[in-house]
Amino acid sequence: MGYRPRFAITPALLGRVEAVAALRERIQGAAVQVAWIPALQKDTRARNAHSSTAIEGNPLTLEQVRAVEAGEALPVPARVRREVVNYFAALRHIEKQAAKKRIAHEDVLRLHAIIAGEVMDQGEAGRYRTIGVQVGAYVPPPPGEVSGLMREFLEWWNDDAPVLSPVLSSAIVHYRFEAIHPFADGNGRAGRALALWELYRRGFDSHHIFSVDEFYWEDRPRYYAALEAVREQGEDLTSWLEYCAEGLQQTLERVWQRIQQLSASRSRARVVLRPKQEQLLQLLRARGSLSPREIWDGLRISKQGAMDLIRPLVKAKLVKRVGTLKNGRYVLR
Repeated sequence: MGYRPRFAITPALLGRVEAVAALRERIQGAAVQVAWIPALQKDTRARNAHSSTAIEGNPLTLEQVRAVEAGEALPVPARVRREVVNYFAALRHIEKQAAKKRIAHEDVLRLHAIIAGEVMDQGEAGRYRTIGVQVGAYVPPPPGEVSGLMREFLEWWNDDAPVLSPVLSSAIVHYRFEAIHPFADGNGRAGRALALWELYRRGFDSHHIFSVDEFYWEDRPRYYAALEAVREQGEDLTSWLEYCAEGLQQTLERVWQRIQQLSASRSRARVVLRPKQEQLLQLLRARGSLSPREIWDGLRISKQGAMDLIRPLVKAKLVKRVGTLKNGRYVLR
């Protein structure tokens, strides 16, 4: 019979989808300098890797995740580091495979092998489970049904999903994969990566600058409740689609706000900011003010390197120093 997702297009869902489409067009048409795109992509990878692994209990902060990507040594357990390294590798993998037209079992197994290599509590990375599992109160299908359910799911994804908005199809991919729970471990990270892959394949995030997983991570109880609600509603996906569309809308609103800030900064400064300067501006936005030591510690650079970053920003009137000569701090203008 095959897999057929069941849902209704409610006014709330339609409004979200239309808002998301409008935001996406605005972002795609924004005059973002090519020089900025790599920095935006790098930041988005870090946010995705941090959020998706944090949902599963990884304790690293966003700044520590960035340090891991940079190859810096951190006093953390090897497994904690490996989870993050694996997820960065998975993100790079799906970026390279963004143009892939059809997803096969082998593609799913390969992605899981990248994500779960050396961090499995049970089972084997890159192989469907041969044991029963339980996720909270939910008991996924028995292992003997996994291969057949995945086959039906992939047939739907390849043949039927393209007629839907990617806003909907990515959310359905996300839920259905989690419902089947085809692996003994690592299903959450793999499912979110597959949902992101669908957005890439459909050309929705052509620059790879959206980090939807942050929305899920910021309110994990609501994320899990939204997944559970589908089962409580007899596999009706409507509420889940509304929830995911809300997350995508919020994500795009943040991206648009950031692009506006970067564009305004370029206009006022009349300088091309370096990635470290952009990172400094982000820190100032997040913390309000920074001492010189907090700047060079936060960016992991020398005192002289920090001063070299700050001077052009002060000259361009993007940043100003406040306080005394001894206890001065830097703030955004």
